[in-house]
Amino acid sequence: MKINAEFNERVVVHSADMEWIDSPMPGVSRRPLDRVGGEVARATTIVRYAQGSHFSPHVHTGGEEFVVLEGVFQDEHGDFPAGSYIRNPPQSSHTPGSEPGCVIFVKLWQFVPTDPTHVRLNSRFMKPIPDRDHNGVSVTSLYIDDHEEVSIQDWQANTDISLDASQGIEVLVLEGSFFESSEVLKKGSWLRLPVGSTLTAKAGGEGCKVWIKQHHLNRVDQEVKRIENVNS
Repeated sequence: MKINAEFNERVVVHSADMEWIDSPMPGVSRRPLDRVGGEVARATTIVRYAQGSHFSPHVHTGGEEFVVLEGVFQDEHGDFPAGSYIRNPPQSSHTPGSEPGCVIFVKLWQFVPTDPTHVRLNSRFMKPIPDRDHNGVSVTSLYIDDHEEVSIQDWQANTDISLDASQGIEVLVLEGSFFESSEVLKKGSWLRLPVGSTLTAKAGGEGCKVWIKQHHLNRVDQEVKRIENVNS
């Protein structure tokens, strides 16, 4: 299966306008943003757990990264409320679920295979730091290494934004809205710009809070190749 698999193109998905698609597990549904592969896939997805729903125990061979958007995500490692950012590296395992229900934004098979780092943060207890290079922008750093940078950014109302996307960038709107390429991106909208780009945007009149991942799409061919090998 391929969804938005042309990684050399700009992609925008307004996930709030999409229908939920049932997954193989009862009570768990999805809104796919991009995907290469079948049930084992390099994928970016909005996932909804109904109250009391659970996945069976499994290993994340290619790693899993997610943000809790609503409710409380749960596994044997703890309870993770909205605002939590989790990285489960390759070969990690867990039994996910949610008694109260939750919605998460999740990325699978998008790790460097040798990355051993677990991350469990609640961004709502982290203080944003004003960006000295961009007026009207405050940054909560979630993860950074030699391969990628992940953050939550607060953009003040009507702020002009210019960000390096020379190695690709993804943006998920958490609150508010912004304008990019004459298009309005609202809560739940996801933007992916390819390698060689610059993100040029303007925050809406109410401001905007966004999740951003950048400097990482230069390795997408390797990630797709690994999925093809697994599924062959």
